Formats: sequence, structure tokens, C-alpha cells
Amino acid sequence: MAVRVSASQAPVAALDGAASAIASARRAVLADRFAASSLIVEWRDFAELSSIVREWRELAERALEPNIFYEPAFALAAAPVFGGNAGALLVWSGTSPRRLLGLFPAQVEKRRYGVNLPILFGWTHPFAPLGVPLVEREAAEPIIAAWLAHLAADATLPGTVLLPFLTEQGPFATTLDAIARRAQMPVADFDRHRRALLAPAGERPRYLERAIGKHRLKEIRRQWRRLGETGAVLFTTAGKRGAVATAVEDFLVLEARGWKGRAGTAAAQHQELCRFMRTAMPALADESKVAIDRILVDGRTIAATIMLRSGRCAWFWKIAYDETFARFSPGVMLSAVLTNELVEDTTLVQTDSCAAANHPMIDHLWRERLALCNRLIAVRPQLSFSLVRRLEALRSTAIAAAKGVRHNLRRHFLR
Repeated sequence: MAVRVSASQAPVAALDGAASAIASARRAVLADRFAASSLIVEWRDFAELSSIVREWRELAERALEPNIFYEPAFALAAAPVFGGNAGALLVWSGTSPRRLLGLFPAQVEKRRYGVNLPILFGWTHPFAPLGVPLVEREAAEPIIAAWLAHLAADATLPGTVLLPFLTEQGPFATTLDAIARRAQMPVADFDRHRRALLAPAGERPRYLERAIGKHRLKEIRRQWRRLGETGAVLFTTAGKRGAVATAVEDFLVLEARGWKGRAGTAAAQHQELCRFMRTAMPALADESKVAIDRILVDGRTIAATIMLRSGRCAWFWKIAYDETFARFSPGVMLSAVLTNELVEDTTLVQTDSCAAANHPMIDHLWRERLALCNRLIAVRPQLSFSLVRRLEALRSTAIAAAKGVRHNLRRHFLR
């Protein structure tokens, strides 16, 4: 079902300062152009999205907030494994030729709380820890307003939306809040947490030394020297399709040898996860959006990381190391090397650790934090919002308690 929504009602927030005023004026001009026609919103299953890959990629390049996990190379490979009934609400311009302006991946969860109380859930999964939709940066207000208006008008979709892993202070969340407030749509946040972020701004020189101290940095360098005494040490980076495909296999083997292998959660132990990684990583390599870094000793991989990138943002997606070399802390050594490289790359604004809050390793290397939350929105007036809010709070509390128990058991049995 497609709903045509006028964009003329979506206000543009007033911004301070000359630079902000110029940016606001540009957005206003673009918003007016879209308002002259109207925006079209439609739902498509993921199986249908392969036909718009070109438009999808172009939108990703213009996104208000980059999200590599919602780009076609990653999302289309993940959908068969994690998609289920997932699809996306697409926002198109009414111009000719039409232009893709927004992509909001989601799926309907009919019994999230054990009862028949469906909600529209932003599509994330264990391999995609970020749920910010892709929205044209120059016309974010009318696009988000059109998306909300469609949800409010389409009775075939739930009247409650939950967006997981939303950047709490990001431009998307800020714009969404302003529109929901004006539309008097109730909003509630859950699972608020902060994870490690590398965003050095003007403090790039000697970032790592200031973060961990001279003594710890000296210890990492000493471990490099000690590692060199065990064999020929090589640091490599794979970025091209063929090299990335080979490095993915190294990573899968390495991960399976560690605690994830003992827990049965390593990707190599699940055929569908292997297929996903073997499809997504080379596809991202074709767009120069992935790098796999490894430390080798006498040709044997002892540590590997997978870094994803889109625009001026990067994601420290995966890390694995050989536990027989644990005394050298190869994961820390590789992370320290990459931290220096990321800091020196002035084309990057930030790198998301993709880690859990209070991570014992990366939290000590990276000083900045990314605030995230799950945002619940009632797009239609309904009595059930207060009930959903209470049920979501109970669910969040129960999951947090279960994670604590699992973490303690893992520390006890998987050492």
C-alpha cells in the first residue's frame, strides 16, 4: 500500500550561526521542492529490494547518518539469515525521475511480549548493532514526517514503532523527536547505554598515549618485541575482493578456535552465517567499504579484525585472536595499531566500536562514548501505548538480568 503525503507541513528547525543558517536554507529549498510534488511511501519485502540497489546506494551516500548495516551489500546478504518477514518502508520523491529519499528497514513482531500485541520493530540483529534508518540529509524533516504519517494512516501496520540501537543524540533522533513532539506522538526510551567510540576531533596527535598512559603503551610495545622473538611477525591489510575473501576464511577459523567456538556461537559453526559473511564482505570490498587486518606469526594468523566503513564513519565490527598467544595480548596489540591508523585518517569523523557497554578491552583504548537507546513511538492514538511501555520496561529488565547471569557463567566455564 502506498500513501501520498504532503511535505509542506513538516517544519524545518531554526538553527543558529551563519553556517547552520546556510545549511538550513539548503534544506528548506530542497524540502520546498519535494513539497511542490509530494512524497510517496511504500512497503517492500527484502526480496524485492534487489531491484533498487542503484538508488539505495545513492541514498546511502547522501544519508543524514551513515549506517553500513542498512546498505545493500550488507543488508541483502543478511536478510536470508536474519530477515524473516523483514522489509522496508521506502520514501520516494514525487518528481520524475523519482528519487529514493528514505529507507526504514523493519519487521512486524506480533507477540513480542507473549500476547497478541503487535509492534513494528526496526530491523536489527546480532551482526548489525545499529538501527538508524537511511534518510536524505538535505530533506530529513519532510522525509521522516512522511514516514510517520504513512504509519499513522496505514491500518495494516501496527500503531506502535520501536527503533532499536538509535543514536540518542544523533541528527536522526533529534529530528524524529521534534516531529513527534509537534505531532503529539508519545515517545519513550529504553535500554539506554553508552559504548566505546573513537572520535578524536582536534585531539589526534598522541591520542593513544593520552588514552591509556605512557606505561601501558610501553607495555604494548614490549609485547610486540616479545612476539617477534617467537617468529617472523607480519601485519597485513586486505581490502580487495580476492584478499578479503581469503582473510574472511582466516577470521572464521580463528574465531572458531576461541571462546565462541567453545560456546557454539562462532560463525564457522553455522552454515548460514558463513554464507552471509562470505557474501557480504567481498561485496563491501567492491565498494572499498571493508578492511580485514591481521597479525601473522610465521604465516599463521594470530589476530584479525574486520573494519567496515561508509562515508566519514567506520565500524570496528569483529575481532578474534589465537588464545595460545594470549600472553602477548594480540587482540589489544592489533587494536592499538588500528587506533593509531584511524586517528591519523582525518577523513574519518568517528569509528563505532560496535561493542557492549563497559567492554573490558576497547573501553580503555577509546575515550569517547556513543549514547544509544531503543525508542518507542505511538504513531496512532491508542490506549495500548502505556501497556506496551510497561511491557517493554519489564522485558528490558529481564533481558539485562539474563545477560548478567550469562556473562558470569561464561567467565566461569569458558576460561
